[in-house]
Amino acid sequence: MAAQPFDLSGRVAVVTGGSRGLGRAMVQAFAEHGADVVIASRKADACRAAAVEVEASTGRAALGVGFHAGRWEDADRLVDVVHERFGRCDVLVNNAGMSPLYESLSTVSEELFDKVVGVNFKGPFRLSALVGEHMAAGGGGSIINVSSVAAVQPTPNELVYAGAKAALNAMTIGIARAYAPKVRCNVIMPGPFLTDISKAWDLEAFQRSAKASIPLQRGGEPHEVVGAALYLASDASSYTTGAVIKIDGGAAYAPA
Repeated sequence: MAAQPFDLSGRVAVVTGGSRGLGRAMVQAFAEHGADVVIASRKADACRAAAVEVEASTGRAALGVGFHAGRWEDADRLVDVVHERFGRCDVLVNNAGMSPLYESLSTVSEELFDKVVGVNFKGPFRLSALVGEHMAAGGGGSIINVSSVAAVQPTPNELVYAGAKAALNAMTIGIARAYAPKVRCNVIMPGPFLTDISKAWDLEAFQRSAKASIPLQRGGEPHEVVGAALYLASDASSYTTGAVIKIDGGAAYAPA
């Protein structure tokens, strides 16, 4: 193993949903470990602002790009933009996701269903296929899909999201086989994290629940995803593919 196994110098990392939350933490970590980064999400202004911050704090090149994970053509456009600017992609993180609230299962509209599946599964599928093909034809690379413990322990309140994330887990194994041996594809499967999304939670109720149901008795902090992300992005995980790494404080049972 290299003396610095988590070194990403000379590599290009693309992170969808990269302007905030877990994605933003991963972007910062990749740049701090030597990678040039592409920050992609629906809010182009937020991506560009994050890119300015990353360049200022790390000295690495950073590009902010507007990108909607639920739109097939946006995946094609993002790949074109990345290759025009950097010539390649060495690390892809499919982190963009959404799980809107609904009153009951019977009130889930076809529009909501299609939107959730589009962002959480269709987009990562298309982007992984395009990037994986380029990686396999070039110097290889690492694809990291960000799933959720809902994929293995779904609740009625997030059932469409859970189904899409379960599909993402399954897709990961297929992508790992399709583009082997030069491309590795793995899953980070988070539990509840205290990102900006958690500001909408009843935090007192969550903390009570966490003490009872999560062995580590709390939610995760964004920086606590970084170790797994660096491991999977770098040569440290050179013999790891098709794996699911659960980061949830022990909340969920291991996937079958």
